[in-house]
This record gives sequence, C-alpha cells and structure tokens, in this order.
Amino acid sequence: MTDEAQIDTLMEDMGWRARAAAAELACAPAEAKRHALEAAAGALRAGRADLMAENAKDLAFGREKGLSPAMMDRLALDDARIEGIAAGLEAVAAQPDPVGAVMAAWERPSGLRIRRVRTPLGVIGVIYESRPNVTADAGALCLKAGNAVILRGGSESLHSSGAIHAALQEGLAAAGLPRDAIQRVPVRDRAAVTAMLGMTEHIDVIVPRGGKGLVGLVQREARVPVFAHLEGIVHVYVDAAADPEKTREVVLNAKTRRTGICGAAECLLIHADVAGTLGRATVEALIAAGVRVHAEGALAAIPGTVPATAEDWGREYLDMDIAAKVVPDIDAAIAHIRGFGSQHTDAILTEDDAAAARFFERLDSAILMRNASTQFADGGEFGMGAEIGIATGKLHARGPVGAEQLTSFKYLVEGDGTVRP
Repeated sequence: MTDEAQIDTLMEDMGWRARAAAAELACAPAEAKRHALEAAAGALRAGRADLMAENAKDLAFGREKGLSPAMMDRLALDDARIEGIAAGLEAVAAQPDPVGAVMAAWERPSGLRIRRVRTPLGVIGVIYESRPNVTADAGALCLKAGNAVILRGGSESLHSSGAIHAALQEGLAAAGLPRDAIQRVPVRDRAAVTAMLGMTEHIDVIVPRGGKGLVGLVQREARVPVFAHLEGIVHVYVDAAADPEKTREVVLNAKTRRTGICGAAECLLIHADVAGTLGRATVEALIAAGVRVHAEGALAAIPGTVPATAEDWGREYLDMDIAAKVVPDIDAAIAHIRGFGSQHTDAILTEDDAAAARFFERLDSAILMRNASTQFADGGEFGMGAEIGIATGKLHARGPVGAEQLTSFKYLVEGDGTVRP
C-alpha cells in the first residue's frame, strides 16, 4: 500500500468515526459539553510544562524552516498564552448552548404550530496553519455547537497541537462524551488535506485558517462547502474630523500589537485636509515604533518612509509594514477600500457622525469599526468566547464564526390531526 493510499484509508476511517460521534453529540446534554470543556481547561493547566516542551520542538522546527518572526510569534506559547487558551475554553463553556434554541415560533390559520430551532451542522473539518490555539478554539466551538470535528493543523505546530488535543480528549472522557468527537490528523503529509477536501460523505463544511496560499487552495479544490476569508487586507481611514490622540493610539495598536493576525492593519488612508498635520504625526509614530511605511505622494517626503509601489495596495504584509496614502475625501477612501480590500475588517477614525454613517453604509466588509483598533476583529472580543475563523462570504456565516454560527436549523411542526384541504 502506498503512503497516499494509507492516508486515504486513515482519513476515511476518521470520517466514519466522526459521523458516528456527531450523531451522539447532536443530542448530548448542554451540561455534558460544558463539563468537557471545563475539564479540558483543567487538563491544559495541569499539563502546562509538557505543552511548553512540545512547543519547544515546534519552535525548533520553525527555525529550521526559516519562518518569519511574525510566523514564529504565531507559533510560540508561553504561560500567558497557555492560560489564555484555557480561559478561552472556559469562556466557550460558559456561553449559552445554541443547540435546540428556538429562533422563531408562529402559528398558522390551519392550526399548525411551527418552530425554527438550531441544530448542529454535523461534521466540520478545520485546516489551519501555525497557531496552536486554533486546536483548542476549533475543538471547543465545534463541540459546543454539537458538531464532531476533524482537525488538521499545520506541520509547524504538530507537537503543540497534539498536546492541546490530548487535553481536549481528556475533557471528553471526563464528561462521558465520545473521544471521536474531536479528532486530529496525526501526520504532516499534505495528502491528508487533499483527502479532507473530497470527503463529501463525511464532512459537512470545511473551515480553513491560514495564509492566502492555504485558503486559496481550499477554496479552489474543496468539494465540501467552505467558510473562509482569503486575506485580511485591513484598512484604517483617518478622516478630517479624527481626534489626534485616538488616532495615534488606535493606529499603532491596529498595526503593531500583533502583526501576524488577520485583523492587523495593512493600509492607512489619510484625508488630505490633515495629511500635513495628523497624517504626518501618525506616520512618524509608526516609523518610531519600527514599522516600515510604504508611502505615496506627500507622505513619501516624510523621512524614514519607503516609496510605495503598485504591489503595496491590496497587500497583506502580516509583518511590521503598512502602506499609506493621502485621499482627497471620504468617498475616495471608500473607493480605495472597495478596490483593494478583502471585505474582512475596515475602520474609520472620526468624530463626525455623518462621516461614520457614510463609511458604515457604503462599505460591505464583514466588520466595520469606528474609533477602535481592528485588532478587536476576533470572536472572543465579540463575546463569542472564541472563534473558529472570520468568514467574509455572504452565505450562512459572516464575520467571526462562533458556536452559534456553526449551527443550521430545522423546522418543528405540530398539529392536532391537521389535514390540508
């Protein structure tokens, strides 16, 4: 048997086991799911030293591969991040259980009583790259929504993800839920990804989390429905009525807090009326913070900038870089975002209510913000406990995908011997 054939067999077996587990999870008590996640959080904390040791192996592998500093930052775990992962599991556990929730109810003149209620999607496949916390977030959210999940993490995070997965399985066992509810592909071979994309009998939806290459591959090749965003080309527009102090704080945070996440700002647009004052000060603050500003027009005269090229517009740097240009007015900013954005997250900095309303009304990004850092584009920050990703499509789920977004619905119809004339 070839390696590819062995992987196909492995994935087929995982698919059948996931489908069987999904049938049990669909009617699992809310309390059991909550207990599983709380127990998993406890297992993570208890196994902190082992997880750090496994993460050290992944970091060594990443250095050998020559990963960028931003990618290494995504991969790295420390005490604070491990505690954050555990706290995230508990936050998801504390969320209301979406399964069985009544979305709407009504009666018909015929006497029929109709309810639309939330129901699990079934089996979810999650394909992701280096961030180990996705193992916990995806496993927790799928479980909370009553779905089984097959996790295929990146080769860089193989050891860390394995340790986190083990904690999740401890939680399942403690709650008496099937261990097959959260499975992890145990090999680095990319043939496993190819197999997942064609598992139409076993997987109901695929969620990719990673760079443009991974997400583009999944969107092109998948025969299974996909929730995804291709890129986080995030814009921040500084309006003529922007507050200087808010602008400085928000722009620096949006760019520099964590450069490797999809909510990091990648393009700064500045209204012409403030280009020489607030715009210049903002660019200088970015440069002082170590950001390479790829500037166009008047901004290019600021010492420390580098000239922008055509390739800088619509570019996701995921690093300490940002593109910057002056626009004549808010409509030009909106036009630029429409032309180069990815409908992920875009922000306006302004004290003008009419300008903010125009920005919100005329752009159709999944997330639009006013006077707030785009780094808040995160399901946990939205009160969802965590997110499995941010969807920029317009069907089923959009924006942060939490437990509620990982459900579908069904209609429950009751009568009293009711017949149709």
